[in-house]
Amino acid sequence: MNKKIALIPGDGVGPEIVKQGIKVLDAVSAKYNCTFEYKELVMGGIAIDKTGHPLPEKTIKACKESDAVLLGAVGGWKWDNLPGHLRPEAGLLGIRKALGVYANLRPAILFPQLKSASFLREDVLEGGIDVMIIRELIGGIYFGEKKRVDIEGGEKAWDVMAYSTHEIERITRRAYEIARKRSKKLTMVDKANVLESSRLWREVVMGISGEYPDVETNCMYVDNAAMQLIRNPKQFDVIVTENMFGDILSDEASMLTGSLGMLPSASMGEGQIGLYEPIHGSAPDIAGQDKANPIAAIMSIAMMLRYSLDMEAAASDIERAVSKVLDKGYRTADIMQEGMDLVGTERMGDSIAENIC
Repeated sequence: MNKKIALIPGDGVGPEIVKQGIKVLDAVSAKYNCTFEYKELVMGGIAIDKTGHPLPEKTIKACKESDAVLLGAVGGWKWDNLPGHLRPEAGLLGIRKALGVYANLRPAILFPQLKSASFLREDVLEGGIDVMIIRELIGGIYFGEKKRVDIEGGEKAWDVMAYSTHEIERITRRAYEIARKRSKKLTMVDKANVLESSRLWREVVMGISGEYPDVETNCMYVDNAAMQLIRNPKQFDVIVTENMFGDILSDEASMLTGSLGMLPSASMGEGQIGLYEPIHGSAPDIAGQDKANPIAAIMSIAMMLRYSLDMEAAASDIERAVSKVLDKGYRTADIMQEGMDLVGTERMGDSIAENIC
Protein backbone atom coordinates (compact mmCIF):
# COMPACT_ATOMS: atom_id res chain seq x y z
CA MET A 1 0.00 0.00 0.00
CA ASN A 2 1.32 3.41 -0.97
CA LYS A 3 -0.35 6.58 0.33
CA LYS A 4 0.46 10.14 -0.62
CA ILE A 5 0.50 12.57 2.29
CA ALA A 6 0.84 16.31 1.79
CA LEU A 7 2.82 17.92 4.60
CA ILE A 8 2.27 21.59 5.43
CA PRO A 9 4.60 22.30 8.39
CA GLY A 10 3.63 25.98 8.37
CA ASP A 11 4.90 28.51 10.90
CA GLY A 12 6.10 28.72 14.48
CA VAL A 13 6.11 25.33 16.17
CA GLY A 14 4.44 23.73 13.15
CA PRO A 15 7.60 22.24 11.62
CA GLU A 16 8.67 20.81 14.99
CA ILE A 17 5.44 18.96 15.63
CA VAL A 18 5.05 17.75 12.04
CA LYS A 19 8.55 16.27 12.35
CA GLN A 20 7.37 14.21 15.33
CA GLY A 21 4.31 13.11 13.38
CA ILE A 22 6.51 11.78 10.60
CA LYS A 23 8.43 9.70 13.15
CA VAL A 24 5.16 8.10 14.22
CA LEU A 25 4.05 7.51 10.63
CA ASP A 26 7.38 5.89 9.85
CA ALA A 27 6.87 3.55 12.82
CA VAL A 28 3.41 2.67 11.48
CA SER A 29 4.92 2.12 8.02
CA ALA A 30 7.45 -0.34 9.41
CA LYS A 31 4.87 -2.28 11.40
CA TYR A 32 2.24 -2.54 8.66
CA ASN A 33 4.57 -2.85 5.67
CA CYS A 34 3.07 0.15 3.93
CA THR A 35 4.61 3.22 2.32
CA PHE A 36 3.82 6.84 3.01
CA GLU A 37 4.99 9.21 0.30
CA TYR A 38 5.49 12.70 1.75
CA LYS A 39 5.35 15.95 -0.19
CA GLU A 40 6.27 19.07 1.78
CA LEU A 41 4.40 22.24 0.84
CA VAL A 42 4.26 25.86 2.00
CA MET A 43 1.25 27.73 3.34
CA GLY A 44 0.73 30.60 5.78
CA GLY A 45 3.47 32.99 6.82
CA ILE A 46 6.32 31.02 5.28
CA ALA A 47 4.43 30.99 1.97
CA ILE A 48 3.99 34.77 2.18
CA ASP A 49 7.74 35.16 2.68
CA LYS A 50 8.58 32.82 -0.20
CA THR A 51 5.84 33.54 -2.74
CA GLY A 52 4.00 36.67 -1.61
CA HIS A 53 0.77 34.74 -1.05
CA PRO A 54 -0.45 32.65 1.93
CA LEU A 55 -1.77 29.83 -0.28
CA PRO A 56 0.09 29.18 -3.54
CA GLU A 57 -1.78 27.37 -6.30
CA LYS A 58 0.97 24.75 -6.29
CA THR A 59 0.05 23.86 -2.71
CA ILE A 60 -3.65 23.54 -3.54
CA LYS A 61 -2.90 21.29 -6.52
CA ALA A 62 -0.58 19.00 -4.56
CA CYS A 63 -3.06 18.69 -1.69
CA LYS A 64 -5.85 17.69 -4.08
CA GLU A 65 -3.59 14.98 -5.53
CA SER A 66 -2.87 13.52 -2.07
CA ASP A 67 -4.72 10.98 0.06
CA ALA A 68 -4.53 13.20 3.14
CA VAL A 69 -3.06 16.51 4.30
CA LEU A 70 -1.18 17.01 7.57
CA LEU A 71 -0.91 20.62 8.75
CA GLY A 72 1.28 21.95 11.58
CA ALA A 73 0.14 25.52 12.28
CA VAL A 74 0.09 28.90 10.55
CA GLY A 75 0.42 32.49 11.65
CA GLY A 76 2.51 34.68 13.89
CA TRP A 77 2.98 38.28 14.90
CA LYS A 78 5.44 38.82 12.04
CA TRP A 79 2.49 39.01 9.64
CA ASP A 80 -0.10 40.65 11.91
CA ASN A 81 -0.14 43.98 10.07
CA LEU A 82 -0.87 42.57 6.62
CA PRO A 83 -4.33 43.07 5.07
CA GLY A 84 -6.81 40.27 5.78
CA HIS A 85 -6.56 38.57 2.39
CA LEU A 86 -2.77 38.30 2.74
CA ARG A 87 -2.55 37.15 6.35
CA PRO A 88 -1.46 33.54 7.04
CA GLU A 89 -4.96 32.67 8.26
CA ALA A 90 -6.30 33.41 4.78
CA GLY A 91 -4.28 30.43 3.59
CA LEU A 92 -5.93 28.20 6.18
CA LEU A 93 -9.42 29.31 5.21
CA GLY A 94 -8.49 28.96 1.55
CA ILE A 95 -7.21 25.38 1.76
CA ARG A 96 -10.33 24.33 3.65
CA LYS A 97 -12.49 25.85 0.93
CA ALA A 98 -10.37 24.42 -1.90
CA LEU A 99 -10.59 20.88 -0.48
CA GLY A 100 -14.30 21.22 0.35
CA VAL A 101 -13.74 20.00 3.91
CA TYR A 102 -16.94 21.24 5.51
CA ALA A 103 -16.98 19.05 8.65
CA ASN A 104 -14.41 19.70 11.37
CA LEU A 105 -14.22 16.89 13.96
CA ARG A 106 -12.63 17.95 17.26
CA PRO A 107 -12.60 15.28 19.97
CA ALA A 108 -11.96 16.47 23.52
CA ILE A 109 -10.81 13.39 25.44
CA LEU A 110 -9.38 13.53 28.93
CA PHE A 111 -6.67 10.92 29.35
CA PRO A 112 -7.01 9.51 32.87
CA GLN A 113 -3.30 10.17 33.45
CA LEU A 114 -3.93 13.91 32.99
CA LYS A 115 -6.88 14.26 35.31
CA SER A 116 -4.99 16.61 37.61
CA ALA A 117 -3.84 18.72 34.65
CA SER A 118 -7.44 19.69 33.84
CA PHE A 119 -8.72 23.01 35.12
CA LEU A 120 -11.91 21.44 36.48
CA ARG A 121 -12.59 19.92 39.89
CA GLU A 122 -11.97 16.20 40.19
CA ASP A 123 -15.61 15.49 41.03
CA VAL A 124 -16.65 17.07 37.71
CA LEU A 125 -14.13 14.91 35.87
CA GLU A 126 -15.15 11.67 37.57
CA GLY A 127 -15.82 8.98 34.97
CA GLY A 128 -13.82 10.74 32.27
CA ILE A 129 -14.66 13.14 29.47
CA ASP A 130 -15.15 12.26 25.81
CA VAL A 131 -16.88 14.98 23.77
CA MET A 132 -16.89 15.24 19.98
CA ILE A 133 -17.44 18.77 18.67
CA ILE A 134 -18.45 18.83 15.00
CA ARG A 135 -18.01 22.28 13.55
CA GLU A 136 -19.23 23.48 10.16
CA LEU A 137 -16.01 24.69 8.58
CA ILE A 138 -16.45 26.50 5.26
CA GLY A 139 -19.52 28.65 5.78
CA GLY A 140 -20.82 31.23 8.22
CA ILE A 141 -19.26 34.47 9.34
CA TYR A 142 -15.67 33.51 8.48
CA PHE A 143 -16.59 33.17 4.80
CA GLY A 144 -19.42 35.72 4.58
CA GLU A 145 -19.27 39.19 3.07
CA LYS A 146 -16.76 41.46 4.82
CA LYS A 147 -16.60 45.19 4.38
CA ARG A 148 -15.35 48.38 5.98
CA VAL A 149 -16.47 51.87 5.03
CA ASP A 150 -15.76 55.39 6.19
CA ILE A 151 -18.48 57.11 8.13
CA GLU A 152 -18.71 60.39 9.96
CA GLY A 153 -16.49 60.15 13.00
CA GLY A 154 -14.66 56.98 11.99
CA GLU A 155 -15.35 53.71 10.21
CA LYS A 156 -18.02 51.01 10.08
CA ALA A 157 -17.29 47.33 9.48
CA TRP A 158 -19.38 44.21 9.12
CA ASP A 159 -19.06 40.45 8.62
CA VAL A 160 -22.08 38.50 7.37
CA MET A 161 -23.07 35.14 8.87
CA ALA A 162 -24.98 33.28 6.16
CA TYR A 163 -25.99 29.62 5.83
CA SER A 164 -28.03 27.66 3.30
CA THR A 165 -30.23 24.66 3.96
CA HIS A 166 -27.78 22.46 2.03
CA GLU A 167 -24.80 23.52 4.13
CA ILE A 168 -26.67 22.76 7.34
CA GLU A 169 -28.08 19.45 6.11
CA ARG A 170 -24.75 17.94 5.12
CA ILE A 171 -22.99 18.74 8.40
CA THR A 172 -26.03 17.62 10.39
CA ARG A 173 -26.18 14.23 8.71
CA ARG A 174 -22.44 13.76 9.25
CA ALA A 175 -22.95 14.56 12.94
CA TYR A 176 -25.83 12.10 13.29
CA GLU A 177 -23.84 9.30 11.65
CA ILE A 178 -21.01 9.88 14.11
CA ALA A 179 -23.43 10.07 17.05
CA ARG A 180 -24.82 6.68 16.03
CA LYS A 181 -21.37 5.17 16.46
CA ARG A 182 -20.90 6.74 19.89
CA SER A 183 -23.45 7.22 22.68
CA LYS A 184 -26.36 8.19 20.41
CA LYS A 185 -26.76 11.69 21.80
CA LEU A 186 -26.53 14.91 19.78
CA THR A 187 -26.69 18.51 20.97
CA MET A 188 -27.15 21.28 18.40
CA VAL A 189 -25.72 24.60 19.59
CA ASP A 190 -27.06 27.86 18.22
CA LYS A 191 -28.33 31.34 19.14
CA ALA A 192 -31.84 30.93 17.79
CA ASN A 193 -33.32 33.43 20.24
CA VAL A 194 -31.42 36.21 18.43
CA LEU A 195 -30.00 35.14 15.06
CA GLU A 196 -32.05 34.30 11.97
CA SER A 197 -29.30 32.01 10.68
CA SER A 198 -29.54 30.05 13.95
CA ARG A 199 -33.29 29.72 13.55
CA LEU A 200 -32.70 28.12 10.15
CA TRP A 201 -30.13 25.80 11.74
CA ARG A 202 -32.62 24.71 14.38
CA GLU A 203 -35.39 24.11 11.84
CA VAL A 204 -33.16 22.03 9.59
CA VAL A 205 -31.61 19.98 12.39
CA MET A 206 -34.93 19.21 14.03
CA GLY A 207 -36.36 18.26 10.63
CA ILE A 208 -33.54 15.78 10.04
CA SER A 209 -33.72 14.41 13.58
CA GLY A 210 -36.76 12.32 12.60
CA GLU A 211 -34.50 10.30 10.30
CA TYR A 212 -32.43 9.27 13.34
CA PRO A 213 -34.96 8.18 15.96
CA ASP A 214 -32.28 6.16 17.78
CA VAL A 215 -30.30 9.34 18.54
CA GLU A 216 -31.41 11.63 21.36
CA THR A 217 -31.48 15.21 20.06
CA ASN A 218 -31.53 18.46 22.00
CA CYS A 219 -30.78 22.11 21.29
CA MET A 220 -28.86 24.59 23.43
CA TYR A 221 -28.00 28.28 23.13
CA VAL A 222 -24.29 28.87 22.68
CA ASP A 223 -23.88 30.97 25.83
CA ASN A 224 -25.47 28.21 27.90
CA ALA A 225 -23.38 25.57 26.12
CA ALA A 226 -20.21 27.45 27.03
CA MET A 227 -21.27 27.42 30.67
CA GLN A 228 -22.41 23.79 30.66
CA LEU A 229 -19.11 22.57 29.16
CA ILE A 230 -17.46 23.74 32.35
CA ARG A 231 -20.27 22.95 34.77
CA ASN A 232 -21.12 19.44 33.55
CA PRO A 233 -19.18 18.32 30.44
CA LYS A 234 -20.30 14.70 30.79
CA GLN A 235 -23.80 15.66 29.63
CA PHE A 236 -22.42 16.07 26.10
CA ASP A 237 -21.50 13.39 23.58
CA VAL A 238 -21.67 14.95 20.08
CA ILE A 239 -22.06 18.71 19.64
CA VAL A 240 -22.83 20.09 16.18
CA THR A 241 -22.69 23.80 15.50
CA GLU A 242 -21.80 26.54 13.06
CA ASN A 243 -18.30 27.77 12.27
CA MET A 244 -17.59 30.53 14.80
CA PHE A 245 -19.43 28.89 17.71
CA GLY A 246 -17.54 25.65 17.07
CA ASP A 247 -14.23 27.46 16.93
CA ILE A 248 -14.81 29.03 20.35
CA LEU A 249 -16.36 26.00 22.08
CA SER A 250 -13.65 23.60 20.92
CA ASP A 251 -10.94 25.87 22.30
CA GLU A 252 -12.84 26.01 25.57
CA ALA A 253 -13.07 22.21 25.55
CA SER A 254 -9.29 22.02 25.39
CA MET A 255 -9.15 23.24 28.97
CA LEU A 256 -11.14 20.16 30.02
CA THR A 257 -8.27 18.01 28.75
CA GLY A 258 -5.52 20.08 30.34
CA SER A 259 -4.03 21.80 27.29
CA LEU A 260 -4.59 22.91 23.70
CA GLY A 261 -1.60 20.70 22.99
CA MET A 262 -3.77 17.62 23.53
CA LEU A 263 -6.55 18.33 21.01
CA PRO A 264 -6.41 16.95 17.46
CA SER A 265 -8.82 17.65 14.63
CA ALA A 266 -9.96 16.20 11.33
CA SER A 267 -11.60 18.21 8.56
CA MET A 268 -13.61 16.08 6.16
CA GLY A 269 -15.61 16.61 2.98
CA GLU A 270 -17.56 14.30 0.72
CA GLY A 271 -14.61 12.13 -0.31
CA GLN A 272 -11.85 10.35 1.60
CA ILE A 273 -9.32 13.18 1.58
CA GLY A 274 -9.11 15.09 4.84
CA LEU A 275 -7.12 17.90 6.41
CA TYR A 276 -5.63 16.94 9.77
CA GLU A 277 -4.20 19.43 12.25
CA PRO A 278 -3.83 20.13 15.96
CA ILE A 279 -6.16 22.91 17.05
CA HIS A 280 -3.44 24.92 18.79
CA GLY A 281 -1.78 27.87 17.09
CA SER A 282 1.75 28.42 15.87
CA ALA A 283 3.04 29.60 19.29
CA PRO A 284 5.94 31.66 17.88
CA ASP A 285 7.07 32.52 21.42
CA ILE A 286 8.29 28.93 21.95
CA ALA A 287 9.22 28.02 18.36
CA GLY A 288 12.58 26.31 18.06
CA GLN A 289 12.89 25.74 21.80
CA ASP A 290 11.89 22.05 21.97
CA LYS A 291 8.93 22.96 24.21
CA ALA A 292 5.86 22.34 22.04
CA ASN A 293 3.56 19.43 22.83
CA PRO A 294 3.37 17.18 19.72
CA ILE A 295 0.56 14.96 21.05
CA ALA A 296 -2.27 16.87 19.35
CA ALA A 297 -0.49 16.55 16.00
CA ILE A 298 0.20 12.86 16.60
CA MET A 299 -3.41 12.23 17.60
CA SER A 300 -4.46 14.08 14.44
CA ILE A 301 -2.44 11.48 12.52
CA ALA A 302 -4.42 8.75 14.28
CA MET A 303 -7.58 10.41 12.97
CA MET A 304 -6.02 10.58 9.50
CA LEU A 305 -5.32 6.86 9.54
CA ARG A 306 -8.85 6.17 10.73
CA TYR A 307 -10.88 8.45 8.46
CA SER A 308 -8.84 8.89 5.26
CA LEU A 309 -6.52 5.89 5.01
CA ASP A 310 -8.79 3.14 6.40
CA MET A 311 -6.15 1.96 8.89
CA GLU A 312 -8.15 1.56 12.10
CA ALA A 313 -5.66 -0.78 13.76
CA ALA A 314 -2.81 1.66 13.20
CA ALA A 315 -4.91 4.52 14.54
CA SER A 316 -5.57 2.53 17.71
CA ASP A 317 -1.84 1.74 17.96
CA ILE A 318 -1.04 5.46 18.08
CA GLU A 319 -3.67 6.16 20.72
CA ARG A 320 -2.34 3.32 22.87
CA ALA A 321 1.24 4.54 22.38
CA VAL A 322 0.28 8.01 23.64
CA SER A 323 -1.39 6.46 26.67
CA LYS A 324 1.68 4.29 27.39
CA VAL A 325 4.00 7.29 27.27
CA LEU A 326 1.75 9.21 29.65
CA ASP A 327 1.73 6.14 31.92
CA LYS A 328 5.51 6.37 32.05
CA GLY A 329 5.19 9.88 33.40
CA TYR A 330 6.50 11.81 30.41
CA ARG A 331 5.06 15.33 30.20
CA THR A 332 5.73 18.38 28.07
CA ALA A 333 5.65 21.73 29.88
CA ASP A 334 1.98 22.48 29.13
CA ILE A 335 0.78 19.31 30.91
CA MET A 336 3.55 19.03 33.49
CA GLN A 337 2.53 17.71 36.91
CA GLU A 338 4.44 17.29 40.13
CA GLY A 339 6.49 14.10 40.19
CA MET A 340 6.40 13.63 36.41
CA ASP A 341 9.30 13.66 33.94
CA LEU A 342 9.52 16.92 31.95
CA VAL A 343 10.47 16.21 28.32
CA GLY A 344 10.74 18.25 25.17
CA THR A 345 9.09 17.97 21.78
CA GLU A 346 11.72 15.62 20.36
CA ARG A 347 11.77 13.17 23.24
CA MET A 348 7.99 13.02 23.41
CA GLY A 349 7.84 12.26 19.69
CA ASP A 350 10.56 9.64 19.95
CA SER A 351 8.88 7.95 22.91
CA ILE A 352 5.50 7.70 21.18
CA ALA A 353 7.06 6.35 17.98
CA GLU A 354 8.99 3.73 20.00
CA ASN A 355 5.73 2.51 21.53
CA ILE A 356 4.04 1.76 18.21
CA CYS A 357 4.01 -1.99 18.62
